[in-house]
Amino acid sequence: MRRSHLTHREWASGLYLYASNIKGVASMRLHRELGISQKAAWFLLHHLCTAAETGEELFSGPVEADEIYIGAKRKNMSLSKRKEMKGAGRGAVGKEAVIGVKDHATNEVRAKVIPVRDALHVAGFVATQTRDGAKVYTDEAKVYNALKPWYNHEAVNHSVSEYARDRAHTNGMESFRSMLKRGYVGICQKMLPKHLDKYVSQFARRHNVWDQNTIDQMADVVRGMVGKRLQYDDLTADNSFSSGARC
Repeated sequence: MRRSHLTHREWASGLYLYASNIKGVASMRLHRELGISQKAAWFLLHHLCTAAETGEELFSGPVEADEIYIGAKRKNMSLSKRKEMKGAGRGAVGKEAVIGVKDHATNEVRAKVIPVRDALHVAGFVATQTRDGAKVYTDEAKVYNALKPWYNHEAVNHSVSEYARDRAHTNGMESFRSMLKRGYVGICQKMLPKHLDKYVSQFARRHNVWDQNTIDQMADVVRGMVGKRLQYDDLTADNSFSSGARC
């Protein structure tokens, strides 16, 4: 709030809308509800998301890991865009990859955008979030084989319609995928790659605090503001992606 041009009422109202909408809130709504510019509303939203970020201890497990792909459906693209992608394959082609991990003991989710779907980025993220020796459940993708020397890795084979075997499954991550995509389609409509990692982290936190009441969520965000300062120039700095429209 330091040096902010927004009033305390606008900050408090924006915080309430941020905390009370479990599927997220778009900057356009903050713009309309608070009577401020969409640019200011978007910056306010990212201030609140940054304040909500907390330190994270390693998961003890069991954990499950899975990938999520974010992007427009081929059928919804313009004709020119579909022509560009003709012959490029289906499914995840043209979408951004996200790797997520869910801890069975705490039900917490952590997720991150990755530039490449390979063992370094997929298994590497799981390793940065999970204690050595923990039980890790995944699907049959080969990128997870890199976990075996350090983790008790068990996979279910989705290719033969095996989705659960005893306690081994990735259903928790499927649930988070649904929540993230509902926020993507129903709230934001579009998440540009430039800020996608921030939105993914925001929805992971929303998943983790969904059972808290609104006032407790608001108090956590206010406490998180201490010592954190977000500059507009830093938020919009060039990272090779277009700024484009903002959610």
